[in-house]
Amino acid sequence: MIRSFRSRALALYWEQADGRKLPVQNHARVRRQLSALDAAGMPENLNLPGYGFHCLSGTPRRWSIWVSGNYRITFGWDGVDAVDVDIEDYH
Repeated sequence: MIRSFRSRALALYWEQADGRKLPVQNHARVRRQLSALDAAGMPENLNLPGYGFHCLSGTPRRWSIWVSGNYRITFGWDGVDAVDVDIEDYH
């Protein structure tokens, strides 16, 4: 389950379906990815075709999935919950 967001735009989209402030145009893809993240019991559940799932280096441990172009959804994990979910251009 998604417990917390770093990105206000992403939280607004998840909670109210308001994607006006998202930095990407493909809102349907973001919705599918957030739904998969919300249903996941562990980060590896997001290792799906087309998601480009990988672990990021650094501490605390974070993971990433590809949205479009240089944009990624990044997140941490605590127990069975995704935490600090963000959408960012990290390249």
